[in-house]
Amino acid sequence: MARVRNIYVLTLEGHDLLTAAAIADGKVIRQEDNSWADAKERFRIQKFEHGAAIKAITWDQKYEPVLSMAVELLTSGKPPSAPADLLDACLRDWQPGSRSRQIRAQSLAQFLRFCVDRLHFPDHWRPPLNLQVHIGAPNRDSAPGQRKGHPFTDLEILALIDSLPQDPPGRRWSDAIRLMAELGLRPIELQHISVKRDPASDELIWWCAYRKRTGGGLTAPRRIHPLPLTDWDGRRQDWQLLQRWQNGAVELPPLGNVPGAGDAIGTYLGRQQGWHDLRQRLEAREERAVPYSFRHSYSLRAHKLGIDPGSVALSMGHSLEVHLRSYPWSSACGAAAAFSRALQDPKAATAKPIASAES
Repeated sequence: MARVRNIYVLTLEGHDLLTAAAIADGKVIRQEDNSWADAKERFRIQKFEHGAAIKAITWDQKYEPVLSMAVELLTSGKPPSAPADLLDACLRDWQPGSRSRQIRAQSLAQFLRFCVDRLHFPDHWRPPLNLQVHIGAPNRDSAPGQRKGHPFTDLEILALIDSLPQDPPGRRWSDAIRLMAELGLRPIELQHISVKRDPASDELIWWCAYRKRTGGGLTAPRRIHPLPLTDWDGRRQDWQLLQRWQNGAVELPPLGNVPGAGDAIGTYLGRQQGWHDLRQRLEAREERAVPYSFRHSYSLRAHKLGIDPGSVALSMGHSLEVHLRSYPWSSACGAAAAFSRALQDPKAATAKPIASAES
């Protein structure tokens, strides 16, 4: 009876029945009793002024993104009711077993321990001692592209962009997504692109100076060929990104340092309902949405247009071998097209040999 009365009083304060029951059980903290936002600020002061004090850049890269996401989830209408659920919600956008996911898990666990030990939050919020189950491990049996995520359709990307806020931050993030989707960029490459004039043709072109370290050394700076997206009516989207970039009209959001760009994109998208809807859509078809999915979509779009894998790999900044291994539809589309040509015109099959995957 006492518990029923407590829940009743909480419903009078505006809580729905499930939330009121969780508060009565100590599983959810009432905002007026202990503020998660205030706890985050006190934790920040602790990290800066006591113990092995950290630098501002360390806070910005390792703590701020995951703690902001956690506070937003905890103060939402349907907050996680247990630290394990909170960890999973804040980590799912990062590749299992990755260093970025490990850092986020450790930072969030530190914060929760601080809340319980120093701010007297209910012991229910003490994080698990073993974080490995939340960090996970890479799936070694799947292809690299599958471990990182799966491609979106053009329509899914357009719907996501339309769902983002129209305030200045939302417009900056929308342009970042447009650039990744139309140019097939890695998230970090947003900080390394420019517009140059091609000395041969005198046309303005996209150029990426980023050099990725691989088993064979460093990749070379490269020209990027844009591939516009197509809407429901088959119309290609003319975002005028190159002209706007040249005129200084494209302002990118803060992306941090390596590997901060992917973290920053994942953190922002993790707060958007449109991203959650898109992720659920992919989960329904047993696929995974990640910031790299915009780059994967560029590859799939190129092969649907019939562009040969070698040219696509050159524009994306990796070897043909890596491209064929990472994007199985590349060789699959090429094989299907070759067989289709042969059936339509037997002479075409012998007119031009098809390059092997090893070439």
